[in-house]
Amino acid sequence: MSLNIRRVAQAIASIATCAVAVAAQAKPIAFAHGTTVMGEYGAGTMTEVQAFYAPTFRYSLGVSHLTLDGAIERATRDVSYVRANYLPKRWNLESAQANVFVWGGVGRAHIGETSDDQFAWNVGGQFDYETRRVYASLRTDLHEASAYSHRIDTLQLGVAPYEHDYQTLAVWVVIQARQYTGELFRGTEYAALLRLFKRNAWLEAGATQDGKLQAMLMFNF
Repeated sequence: MSLNIRRVAQAIASIATCAVAVAAQAKPIAFAHGTTVMGEYGAGTMTEVQAFYAPTFRYSLGVSHLTLDGAIERATRDVSYVRANYLPKRWNLESAQANVFVWGGVGRAHIGETSDDQFAWNVGGQFDYETRRVYASLRTDLHEASAYSHRIDTLQLGVAPYEHDYQTLAVWVVIQARQYTGELFRGTEYAALLRLFKRNAWLEAGATQDGKLQAMLMFNF
C-alpha cells in the first residue's frame, strides 16, 4: 500500500513539474489541443508575432510574421510564413524537465531596399532545461531567401527567487545574450530581463546594454 501511495505521489509531482515548465518557458508547443499566441519586440532590431495550434504535445502548426530592421534606412525584411514545430525529445525528470524542439517554415519576404517579394524559408531549434529555481535555454533561428541570410542565436539563463506552482505568480530574473548574423545587423546584444507568469499568461521585459527595450508577451489557451 505504501509503495502504491509513493508511486501516485511521484506521478502527481511529475505532472505538476511539467505544468510549471510549460508555463515557464517560451515554447512553440505548450500542450495537446492548446493554442499559443506570442509577440516579441527585440530592441528595435526585430519584431515577431506568432500563433500556433498543437493537435498533440509532439507538434504544432501555425503562422508567423517577422520584421527585421537594419541600421540603413529602408534596410528591412518583412517575412510572413507558415511553420511546423516538432518535439523530438523530452526528459521528464524527478524535479526538472528538458526539451528539444525543431521547426521549419516557408513563406514570402518583402525586401525593403528593392521592394521585391521573394520566396523565403525558416529553420531552427531550441534546447531548454528547467527546475523550479533554475532555467536555461539555447535557441537558433535561421531565415533565408535568395537576397539574404539572417540568423538569430539566443542564450538565456534564469533564476527564480522562490519556488512557484501553477496557481501562484512566478518571478524569474533572466540574463540574455543574443547574436545576430547577416547583412542587416551583425553583433551581440545583452539584456537583463524580468519574467512574470501566472497560469496561462506570460510577460518578459527588460533592457539591453544600450538601454533599449526587450519584451515578450505570451498566452496559452
